[in-house]
Amino acid sequence: MSLRTRVDFRRLLVGQGASALGDWMGTFALMALVDHLSDSAAAVGGILAFRLIPAALGGTLAAKLANRWDRRRTMITMDLLRAGMIAVVPFVQELWWVYLWALALEAPSVVFLASRDSSIPDLVDEADLPLANAAMMGSSYGNIPLGAGLFALFAALPLDDGWLGSHPYALVFWIDALTFGVSACFIARALGLRGRAPAAGEALESAAAASDSDMAGSPRRLRDAWSVPLVRRILPATAAAAIGLGALFSLGIKLVQEELSASDIEFGVLIALFGVGAGIGLALTHRSRYIDLLVLTQRGALAMGALVALMSQSPTVWLTFLGAVGFGTGATVALTSGMSALQARIPEEEERVLAFSAFHVVIRVGLGAAALAAGAVGDGLNEAGLPGTRSVLLVSGLIVLASAATVRPIVDVDKLT
Repeated sequence: MSLRTRVDFRRLLVGQGASALGDWMGTFALMALVDHLSDSAAAVGGILAFRLIPAALGGTLAAKLANRWDRRRTMITMDLLRAGMIAVVPFVQELWWVYLWALALEAPSVVFLASRDSSIPDLVDEADLPLANAAMMGSSYGNIPLGAGLFALFAALPLDDGWLGSHPYALVFWIDALTFGVSACFIARALGLRGRAPAAGEALESAAAASDSDMAGSPRRLRDAWSVPLVRRILPATAAAAIGLGALFSLGIKLVQEELSASDIEFGVLIALFGVGAGIGLALTHRSRYIDLLVLTQRGALAMGALVALMSQSPTVWLTFLGAVGFGTGATVALTSGMSALQARIPEEEERVLAFSAFHVVIRVGLGAAALAAGAVGDGLNEAGLPGTRSVLLVSGLIVLASAATVRPIVDVDKLT
């Protein structure tokens, strides 16, 4: 049965596409608002770290909630919670307020993603998991150029007078909130998204079963995900992908605009080409059904590391454009294949939820830490008169290559026959 006939998956995908578009707009707006309030590059980098801290602190709680609550209700609740939170951001024009909500917004996102990713195998056939993950990834990363363009469009509206004029990007934040509401509406119609939450009359039985499960040593803490062999194999490549993304997002604008003297339009083209590369990565993942998923994960991460290192030494903006396409392709292949491997090869639901909580924690913590560290070191070296941007990107690429090289693929004999 094809994905086109899977109504509940289509509803989840459409909802995710809408909320991802709004979330990218909101992310750009948060960074622009911090820049407006502080005029500090360090403060802009800090907003990324603040949005990612809850992934490290709340990963275990996210796994427990995703396991014990009805998944559809959990996702709807998290969407509505995020809608309300992002809608109130414009009302206080203070830096501490923006940081507070950037920090708080990520907590429901971690719970939402753990529930969403563990639900996909229940909505599609196992053979369609790579394509389903590719579509879900496309709904997120494919919206980067569109989200950037819409943010620029709404931010450029002549709203200099009145309340909107004195509260920058308020309209963008409210549109972001609306997209979370759209996502909640589509998920509410996906009746196949059912969790394992017990009915009222089953409470005692459920409590007893949970107690027995705890006594049997079932994984309950995020660090217990490391006991799953597949997780230990995939997380190094996941960390490599996060480091590559964080470093390039942090220093890419300086590389293009300062080192290569590119215009704002050319930087916008660079972002759009990253989205083009993501689309190519989705197509490659779908066509590579006879290649082991761990092999694809490793190859994607290796390609990311090599391209970051090469882009750091690029003499022209046109070569950087080509690198952006390849980087987007490698990132999508690495992350999509890693997700597919976790879903297809971890049949037990509780372990699967825990594995995805760890997966998203590694991505978010790695992305935030890499962006913050790369930006700080790059700025420090540049101020000292050294080629900080190029040097840090080169080292980051080499780190990604080394991390991806530790992945130990397993040949999937069944897929080769």
